[in-house]
Amino acid sequence: MTTGQGFPSLLEQFFTHRLLAQRQVSPHTIQSYRDTFRLLLAFVSERLHKAPSKIELSDLRPETISAFLNNLGEKRGNGTRTRNLRLTAIRSFFRFAAYQTPEQLGLIQRVLAIPNKRHEKKLIGFLSRPEVDALLAAPNRATWAGRRDHAFLLIAAQTGLRLSEMTGLRRSDAVLQAGAHIQCSGKGRKERCTPLTKQAVGVLRSWLRDPQRSTDDFLFPNARGGRMSSDGVAYLLTKHLATARVQCPSLREKRVTPHVLRHTAAMELLQAGVDRSVIALWLGHESVETTQIYLEANLALKEKVLTSFPPTNKKTNGRYHADDQLMEFLKSL
Repeated sequence: MTTGQGFPSLLEQFFTHRLLAQRQVSPHTIQSYRDTFRLLLAFVSERLHKAPSKIELSDLRPETISAFLNNLGEKRGNGTRTRNLRLTAIRSFFRFAAYQTPEQLGLIQRVLAIPNKRHEKKLIGFLSRPEVDALLAAPNRATWAGRRDHAFLLIAAQTGLRLSEMTGLRRSDAVLQAGAHIQCSGKGRKERCTPLTKQAVGVLRSWLRDPQRSTDDFLFPNARGGRMSSDGVAYLLTKHLATARVQCPSLREKRVTPHVLRHTAAMELLQAGVDRSVIALWLGHESVETTQIYLEANLALKEKVLTSFPPTNKKTNGRYHADDQLMEFLKSL
């Protein structure tokens, strides 16, 4: 590969050769990296008054990228995690660029040195069983959209599938015979099967009797029969939360997202006594340690452990006095 390539060509090679051909990353990763560079190029283009196709690698100076990262929070309202994910995509590109344009190593090393932003780790949010029931009761199942939304919310809360996994499900992915389960291709292209409860099987059988709206075969399609977008899911969740909060006031204090439904599934498994390794497999986690966040958030489990401690009935009067043997031991140290 010759050196001195233009930035547009370098970026195209990063996506087509590095990510798709060599690393074979998932479509979700491609979309995330694509969105990062669309935002970055728009920011740099406006800042330097250059068309995106005219931007050069030398224009992506560390101070410019730092300004872009700051802009994500100030203008777009992105959190620290999103900011760090954008930086991960940028670093990946610059590591690729280091091999293609060695004459730019000084610039590249300075960009790679931009640190992640530290963030406060908060306890995860999840719903109680009465809150889940109130949410599931909100959709009007006399309508097509209501039946779809009810089935979608039930499967999301029971299986703990990620948003992208839920919207990508096909009708054939719902196996409703003996050993009923949902099969999906998850993060990192890992295939997994998630068991379904009898309630979920009944709801899905009823939903699948509704006529298809297109040949796309999505299990939970949009009104036109295509794949539901993340905005579409956010809309239906907001709509039904407004109804559920009337019946269940505790929901008014909670921010509910599709990922909160995933956390809810994990917490119910944990509270039922399911081992962490099984929960990790259920959710498609890379490591069992990832499920530690659910242990930290489970107050009921902590209280159960606390009540298992034997009570201390011995009363203490006055100051503690060490016995002679202990005093002798301390003197000998």
